Amino acid sequence: MPIPPAHALVATDLDGTLLRPDDTVSPRSRAALARAAAAGARHIVVTGRPVPGIRSLLAGLDYRGPAVCGQGTQLYDAGSGRMISAAALDRELADTALGKIEAQVGPVFAAVDQDGTDGRTLIEPGYLMPHPALPAVRIGRREELWAAPIIKVLVRHPELTDDALAEAARAVVGDLATVTLSGPGTVELQPYGVDKGTGLALAAEALGLDPATAIAFGDMPNDLPMFRRSGYGVAMADAHPELKAAADEVTLSNGEDGVAAVLERLFR
Repeated sequence: MPIPPAHALVATDLDGTLLRPDDTVSPRSRAALARAAAAGARHIVVTGRPVPGIRSLLAGLDYRGPAVCGQGTQLYDAGSGRMISAAALDRELADTALGKIEAQVGPVFAAVDQDGTDGRTLIEPGYLMPHPALPAVRIGRREELWAAPIIKVLVRHPELTDDALAEAARAVVGDLATVTLSGPGTVELQPYGVDKGTGLALAAEALGLDPATAIAFGDMPNDLPMFRRSGYGVAMADAHPELKAAADEVTLSNGEDGVAAVLERLFR
């Protein structure tokens, strides 16, 4: 059996990383990914977005392999359009976790990503989507968030910074859920013990590869578990300081095609 190359996997976050600020993948990044593929490396998308939020993007990339979605809660096969595996967040635990957070910091605004390849994003009154282009359904009361199985809860506070809200949530949620800071205005709760690292490990296993052969690209603290499972972590120039501190390398920003800059160097 041949020994896999040092970077047999290229694991990329989407928002703030592979995607440019206009939500597109540049021709340069496409060419760099194609160069890596020609050298035998497999690209794995590892994103906080649920499956419905990335299907059209994956199709535009002609991406046909396993994709880690929903902060590691979903492993989706883009080629067949089927869900390989999914981890739902218990709705009673989610409601309890929200109550604990509000007891600590006061009222918050919440949204949920539903389970399934056609799951919807539901947002309660007052919640502002961090990505306005992504589809969402506004509901009237919080109880409606729990109408169907979910993979994660998104939480926003009217005054606290994202870092302060995430810290406060971790202090009170305990093992009810994993608390993740994944982007501006995006503190999330997902099943306890599930994250981008566990998702990357599942995707690598599906491909018959070791996640330690991955070079991983990211920009926010939710990418830390992915970095820990990978052999090499690359943070974007404007990444969160916590991720930069854990990275093996800092590249250019997503607007400057930072992923492509590294891949062009590695895959000549």
